[in-house]
Amino acid sequence: MKVLCLHGKGTSGAIFRSQIASFRSKLPAEVQFDFVDGPFKSDPAAGIDLFYEPPYYSWWKNESIEDIRSAHDWLNEHVAKNGPYDLAMMFSQGCVLGSSALLFHQEENPHLPPPFKAAIFICGGPSMLVLEEMGFHVSAEARERDAASRTALALQAGSAALLAQGADRWTGLRSLDSGLSEDQLRAEITSPYRIKVPTVHIYGSKDPRYAAGVHLSGICDPDKRRTFDHGGGHEIPRNAAVSNTIAGLFEWAAAQSALQ
Repeated sequence: MKVLCLHGKGTSGAIFRSQIASFRSKLPAEVQFDFVDGPFKSDPAAGIDLFYEPPYYSWWKNESIEDIRSAHDWLNEHVAKNGPYDLAMMFSQGCVLGSSALLFHQEENPHLPPPFKAAIFICGGPSMLVLEEMGFHVSAEARERDAASRTALALQAGSAALLAQGADRWTGLRSLDSGLSEDQLRAEITSPYRIKVPTVHIYGSKDPRYAAGVHLSGICDPDKRRTFDHGGGHEIPRNAAVSNTIAGLFEWAAAQSALQ
């Protein structure tokens, strides 16, 4: 079992390794994890420099269609040289890259095997630009949530908020998300088709990017997906209950990948 691991913006493969250490310790020793660094040096993600030393990386400099497609090309080269991968596990910006790669694959090479057989998305959503370019209907409400959540995340994850409030800083984005069910959020994006590989979607109800994570689950095959709300913010909680649940979901995705 070989797993490709795509970190979030302003972190690194080594940081992602640390972030998932709690549940990774519960997995079989024979699982091979490939923690790769993005191709661009980056400023640290909000608050990350309080815990981790540089260097920090990103998958692109600007989130444009051209830059995401360029990152997709980079990823394809990495997979060709270092794969094949049974599973990809992604956090935050890594989810944008991984989901876009699967969508581009369906557009460009639908008769070839995908870059990975199953995917685990953690605290991340799709690129609205990519979805709209590929014919998805993205509602005005979904675009508004996406833009507002990025601003809220920077404020709630930042060093000042972290030092002042710690875990209490996570307040989500209640002004836009309050009262909507996950199914209602998923309905804000109409899919002409869906990501076909088995997927796991892990998000936190206090994460400003919670709706983005739910939106991403909505463009994946509902018969091949599992979801889990860990109840926290833009992070991977390390308590035993959450770690055990994520480990179980990982094992489900690994088993599904073997069937593809």
